[in-house]
Amino acid sequence: MLKVKMLVQTSYNGDILREGKEYLIPKKTAERWHASRLAKILNEE
Repeated sequence: MLKVKMLVQTSYNGDILREGKEYLIPKKTAERWHASRLAKILNEE
């Protein structure tokens, strides 16, 4: 799991993830979102 800060608002697994908020997301998803500029990875655990 990686902590990301959302750069846009999106829905994920039925939840709304708000722009500017931080969430724990599975590593593969976080890396894909980072590459697509949807989220910024804050730390790697």
